[in-house]
Amino acid sequence: MGARAFRTLRAPGEPWFAHKFGTPVWQSRTDNLVTTRRPPTLKTYRISEQFQTVFDAAATLSREVDADALLLLLEGPTDWERLKALAGDEKIVVAADFPAQIEGASAAGLATVLLKMPEAPVHEKLTQALLEAVADDILAAGAQVVALYSAFEPGTIDSTSVVHLGEHLGQLTSRDLRQLETSVPLDTLKTVVDMAVEIGREGREGKPVGTLFVVGDSRKVLTSSHAAGFDPVRGYSRKERNLDDPRVREGIKEIAQLDGAIVVSADGIVEASARYIDAPADNITLSKGLGARHWAAAAISRKTKAVAVAVSESNGTVRIFQDGEVTLRIEPFRRPMKWKDFEYEPPPAE
Repeated sequence: MGARAFRTLRAPGEPWFAHKFGTPVWQSRTDNLVTTRRPPTLKTYRISEQFQTVFDAAATLSREVDADALLLLLEGPTDWERLKALAGDEKIVVAADFPAQIEGASAAGLATVLLKMPEAPVHEKLTQALLEAVADDILAAGAQVVALYSAFEPGTIDSTSVVHLGEHLGQLTSRDLRQLETSVPLDTLKTVVDMAVEIGREGREGKPVGTLFVVGDSRKVLTSSHAAGFDPVRGYSRKERNLDDPRVREGIKEIAQLDGAIVVSADGIVEASARYIDAPADNITLSKGLGARHWAAAAISRKTKAVAVAVSESNGTVRIFQDGEVTLRIEPFRRPMKWKDFEYEPPPAE
């Protein structure tokens, strides 16, 4: 957001789909957090008989399952116009690690995703490509995609998968949060973000809730804000304000309905709630549609070393701000409905 566009997290690492589905999708676009790598020798994909056979099969499968798009993970450019012709009416999303590998695809009318994670395993690349496509509104959050990629022989498209985004995209792990390069400990940041995502997904008592957490550099944050009125956490001991306690986390979710920010120290102690941010928003640029809560998040993260986590009341989206900019975005996917087998117990025989 802001002056620059979103991009997904780039650095490879442990997969972050280890948690149960139903929470977020994270987004980052700060390229300065990524180690720059020189692209490998560029290989042009020739649309060979094998390539065409696999692609035709994927396109047929896409039509059969009524998929929203074909996702093609490539290691080099190809004949984009011919590829588009082969797909017919099917939407194509092309993903690659380096700009040269997808050069010309956009001009041919294909959607493109730049990953910048050449050392990551294929499943992570596919996941990040899906995240990027959702964040850039190329795909809807609940889309169904047929993916083509190289799983066995490098440089050869040999595998196809049907991916249901709502079932595939789960919760982030430590690797994503480490990209923030913040002074806030990972455990604290993850705890706060998980709470924010739960609030964005569930609201409270069936109603949507928007809120703002400011994590770290709490002394400066407190001096850069003022009380909006009654503070429900005031007067409690540190133990009673520690987010390690699940009861405290549930209490904070209730407090989140109040106006103002919730200030959390680097060690996970809730220092204050219902705080109005006094930091100026000069020279900050946000996308159209973001309200006062997001401007306050950007402003306090610019003025202090804190990380701000804002939950949008309108759609539950969670945005993480650092140094005045959105660095991660999380879409709170809903849980899919699951059918259970009908259990029938016959009456006892007379």
